[in-house]
Amino acid sequence: MSPEAGASAAPGAELPRRVLMTADTIGGVWTYALDLAPALARRGVEVLLATMGAPLDRAQRGQVRRLGLEVRESRYRLEWMPGAWSDVDRAGEWLLALADEAEVDLVHLNGYAHASLPWRRPVVVVGHSCVWSWWRAVQGGTPPGEWRAYRERVEGGLAAADRVIAPTRAMLRELEEIYTPLPHGMVIWNGRDPAAARPGVKEPLVLAAGRLWDEAKNLAALDRAAPRVPWPVRVAGDARHPDGREIAPRHVEVLGRLSPAELAGWMSRAALFAAPARYEPFGLTAVEAALAGCALVLGDIASLREVWGEAACFVPPDDPDALAGALTRLAGDPERRGQLACAARLRALALDPERMADGYTAAYGEVAAERAATGVIPAVGGAA
Repeated sequence: MSPEAGASAAPGAELPRRVLMTADTIGGVWTYALDLAPALARRGVEVLLATMGAPLDRAQRGQVRRLGLEVRESRYRLEWMPGAWSDVDRAGEWLLALADEAEVDLVHLNGYAHASLPWRRPVVVVGHSCVWSWWRAVQGGTPPGEWRAYRERVEGGLAAADRVIAPTRAMLRELEEIYTPLPHGMVIWNGRDPAAARPGVKEPLVLAAGRLWDEAKNLAALDRAAPRVPWPVRVAGDARHPDGREIAPRHVEVLGRLSPAELAGWMSRAALFAAPARYEPFGLTAVEAALAGCALVLGDIASLREVWGEAACFVPPDDPDALAGALTRLAGDPERRGQLACAARLRALALDPERMADGYTAAYGEVAAERAATGVIPAVGGAA
């Protein structure tokens, strides 16, 4: 089973020299962008990163400095946030002006709504997740009426993009089922820098990571399972809900929000990593845990099955008994635990940024060639 990352750029296809890439600063897209941008630079593609959602924190600024990335910051709210449309529209104006000012050749959007703007350049949209697919997986239905505008904006963005990319076939199917057919849709699996986490001396410890209040991460199921697991269970992540409520699990130890280095340290120690997710379009944290030599116990959903295959143990997300049983069996079976850890690490090592960047350069070259073939030459520096 090979990661789907696209082929190399077609012979004669001219790659964009400069790309405007959007990223939010409060989710996994930030990690994805920081792995992808340097790999693209090694292929001669310069990335200007435009951030939204929140200002960069101290750790993020340090990451940017170390990588030498060019970043423009904003505080515009993101399209998946309630009541964000005035901010989304202002962000669109900012991004259009930035594309002209920076003379970019292609726009890479890690969101949907802005793809329908008059870019006069090829536009690639990457569908990392969406509100409607989240709602279907977590709440078991469709979002309430106030999310109708979101659906319309996403559908318009998908239809306007030159290429739509998803990190898994499962996510691409969701986008097509919910919004619109995507005849030019493609899958490029995410990658993670192998240096992000390394195996250490393993301890009898179960680790999980994620926002404790996020129903998609389903860490409440792990809290219910923990009393029947023979090892301590620790969870790294924010326990404070955006509305101010504090989530207080009864049976797991909450480590709080950790820096990437701190989380990598815990992963290097943990023998088991649990992620009983109801919704996870790809799951970069599981990749980090696998790089650190953890055996994986994951929610049995299509996207995680697609990525991990036989290299993980799967449990129904809403069955704490099955989760407790899987963790207990692996805790007592070092041979099986070692087999899974080895298989997961080999799998994670194949999910590297270089393979991911090969897929994106191929996609960039294709859309640039298509625009050129139709006589619609990408604008540079605002020229028509």
